[in-house]
Amino acid sequence: MYRKLLLTILGGLTVAGGAWAADPLTLDKIAADNATLKVGLDTLWVLLAGALVFFMNTGFGCVESGLCRQKNTVNILAKNFIVFAIASLSFYVLGWGLMFGNGTGFIGMQGLVGVTGADNSPATGDAYQGVYKAIAWAGVPLWAKFFFQLVFAGTAATIVSGAVAERIKFSSFLVFSFILVAVFYPITGHWIWGGGWLAAKGMWDFAGSTVVHSVGGWAALAGVLVLGPRLGKFSKDGKVHPIPGHNLTSVFLGVFILWLGWFGFNPGSTMSLGDGKLVAHVFLTTNMAAALGAITAMATAWVMLGKPDLTMIANGCLAGLVAITAPCAFVSVPASLVIGGIAGVFVVLAVIGFDKARIDDPVGALSVHLVNGVWGTLAVGLFAKDSVQPGTAGNGLFNGGGLTLLTNQFIGVVAVGGFTFVGTYIVWMVLKAVMGIRVTAEEEVEGLDIGEHGNEAYPDFVVTQPAGIHSGKGGVN
Repeated sequence: MYRKLLLTILGGLTVAGGAWAADPLTLDKIAADNATLKVGLDTLWVLLAGALVFFMNTGFGCVESGLCRQKNTVNILAKNFIVFAIASLSFYVLGWGLMFGNGTGFIGMQGLVGVTGADNSPATGDAYQGVYKAIAWAGVPLWAKFFFQLVFAGTAATIVSGAVAERIKFSSFLVFSFILVAVFYPITGHWIWGGGWLAAKGMWDFAGSTVVHSVGGWAALAGVLVLGPRLGKFSKDGKVHPIPGHNLTSVFLGVFILWLGWFGFNPGSTMSLGDGKLVAHVFLTTNMAAALGAITAMATAWVMLGKPDLTMIANGCLAGLVAITAPCAFVSVPASLVIGGIAGVFVVLAVIGFDKARIDDPVGALSVHLVNGVWGTLAVGLFAKDSVQPGTAGNGLFNGGGLTLLTNQFIGVVAVGGFTFVGTYIVWMVLKAVMGIRVTAEEEVEGLDIGEHGNEAYPDFVVTQPAGIHSGKGGVN
């Protein structure tokens, strides 16, 4: 009996010894499996975040159509629908290569047609150098990187849609959108995110206050100036005639969709779940800036306009989101409250200011994306705190970092703004000369839904006011 028990113990020790001898191989396999699992989880995160940003097109469509008149609803929804399809093609064909291809400090020169090497790249992007070294830091497959950057490019083009609403030709908007995403957006994007000269100088924009939002804003401003205001918006004596939107329920829904989508826009820009603390931090700074933007916009409108205007509250939330997009990973949560709060004040002042300047922006896109894209970029230079993400932007002015970072941010704002505004203004002028960019006065009065698309969003609506006049104040309906 004892002999049998001893043999059993010795046999067990022999088996255990064999297992211990195999430990190094087992550990290597575990390490490999863990690496594969990390790539899989990071890829899932990037694609889900990208899908949230993609869904923001719905939010933009709801906000823009709701803030405009019902007779132009089909046109606005059609623009917001097709613009992502246009962006997908133009960014794939040329934009991606110009933005992330290896090249000079000003432009990508390699991998310009299509996405070179994506089908043959290894699973981990950090192991893939190829011709896109600027984005090799992210350890997800190249196609995941492309899709995530694509939805950002589409957002820049969508911003233009709202500012030029209710009077632009559908065909001209499509051509402009293709050019913006194929050329202007990726060139300035290369300067900052593609390893270009602004990145080398020390400018930081984590998720796109400048790269996405102010680029779309500058392009929109150029378009608005070339197009001119809507009929009836301004009288000859300088009086501003408000033209209210037709569906604030749509605006409410759209802003909440955009707020949700921003949790992909900003946190997704980590392109990894490896640093969970950073991802959670960006979630919170994003949310708090949006919340304070809504609150301060409400308060500012209440004081200046006498009522807590819902459209101002909505745009205040969006202004806070735009402003925090650049600094979300570099500033503390209390700083995000300040940044969002200031954005909410800025957006109300900007809406009023653009009206006084006779610049007609039906949805407040310039006030939200341009003004607060600039503010958010400069906020990095003021509020950045090195302890939030060590070794990146460093400390801003208010944290003992001096003027260096703020100066670099300012240079980036001016360079990107100047290039985008001048370049897109020329494009708008060429389009105006070649194919025209504005519908006829008759089409504008009747509504672009009929003139441009031959159908209506609400065919059973009953018009209860005189045709062509809005509220008896001289505004064209």
